[in-house]
Amino acid sequence: MINIKFGTDGWRAIIAQEFTVENVIRVGYGTALWLKEQKPKASVVIGNDPRFAGKLFAETTAKVFANAGIKVFISSTDFVSTPMVSLGTVLLKADLGVIITASHNPPAYSGYKIKASYGGPATPSMIDAVEELIPEKIPLDLLSIDEYKKQGLIEEINLEDMYIKHVEEKFDLDAIRNSGMNFAYDAMYGAGQNAMRRLFPDATFLHCDHNPGFDGQAPEPIHKNLSEFSELIKLSGDIASGLATDGDADRIGLYDEKGNFVDSHHIILLLIHYLHKYKGLSGEVITTFSCTQKIADLCAKYKLPQTTTKIGFKYICDLIVNGGKQVLAGGEESGGIAITGYIPERDGIWIGLTVWEFMAKTGKSLTELIEEVYAEVGSFAVERYDLHLTEEKKQAIIKACKNGLYSSFGSYKIAQVEDMDGYKFHLGNGTWVMIRPSGTEPVLRVYAEAANSADAFAILDATKATLLG
Repeated sequence: MINIKFGTDGWRAIIAQEFTVENVIRVGYGTALWLKEQKPKASVVIGNDPRFAGKLFAETTAKVFANAGIKVFISSTDFVSTPMVSLGTVLLKADLGVIITASHNPPAYSGYKIKASYGGPATPSMIDAVEELIPEKIPLDLLSIDEYKKQGLIEEINLEDMYIKHVEEKFDLDAIRNSGMNFAYDAMYGAGQNAMRRLFPDATFLHCDHNPGFDGQAPEPIHKNLSEFSELIKLSGDIASGLATDGDADRIGLYDEKGNFVDSHHIILLLIHYLHKYKGLSGEVITTFSCTQKIADLCAKYKLPQTTTKIGFKYICDLIVNGGKQVLAGGEESGGIAITGYIPERDGIWIGLTVWEFMAKTGKSLTELIEEVYAEVGSFAVERYDLHLTEEKKQAIIKACKNGLYSSFGSYKIAQVEDMDGYKFHLGNGTWVMIRPSGTEPVLRVYAEAANSADAFAILDATKATLLG
């Protein structure tokens, strides 16, 4: 039997290799044991994304919980997004949520994410406790779904309907629909497709079919995976903005009216600008170590407290739930963003609709709104290289960073170093380069911020030359 370990956001493995019915039963059993220890009479919400055999794995998980005497609310639709499970957990006052998803991983993968009762990622201590309880082998004699339904232990619930109703209550959808602006949505064959068709039937849709293989591409909403969407917007000439979401619809990709990618750094700044300057809301802003310095600059200008965390949404969620402060927004470079007035969870659709509402209410284009942000903090660009190296070379570079062996990268002199999560080398005038190893593969991630893309890439090129020597 394999040793099942949860990563930064759930357990993920290749379908039919390690992600099997037997192993899902083991994980479900460990989770159910932990939940019963916390609360003898507990309930759980369960759903799955559109990947291969998602429904089979979700129903298997449901049967394991029901077998333990835990009340299960299982999604009645073919698939749901991660935020739908998280929101459902809160609205149904359940004690836990489980979604079968591998998020933005390649199509061969599936996964198992645990959500806490507050509707956000389970804490690392919760995950550690569940891992300890996963048995090596568990010969469970499970009944059929129908049998558990008869016993009142499994109940089907339409999580998509609950989500749509919540969106309709919280957003001025009429303002968006009647703005005269045309919008586009790329589901990347992921779990957001049906909800967006229902919310905006007149939008332009791409990759909104049920395709468990995601057409062979990892459903990660980054520009290199969205070139077809970008071209669609450019060629149309009348699409005001394009929204893309990943496999389980918790991460966002965004495009302006010219088909230019708008990264998470800019999205977070737009959200702070809209929520505080336009809507009069206040609170702490929490961002991860790889985010732009401009966020701290805008917070200082608006007199909003700002906190930087290690990379990973779980650190943001922990502060939202346990930090004791009102949080306005929290976000990470990779497209996971949460805002006030909602659950402490990433939600690509929710964030996209917030930006579209901002555009609709002001009558301004995304380019014009970004210019408003630039007027406050100046223009900037953050770019990234992923260097594929041998593990030995990767470790050697990290050791050199740790031992302070770099004083410059080409002509860029290092003024200061931060090592919260990886190594951030400040180069003066608000520019920096950051080096961080991947925890799962022989990849070194190198980020740079400068006044524009050309300057950021120049820093990246100089850094790469120094590192690879």
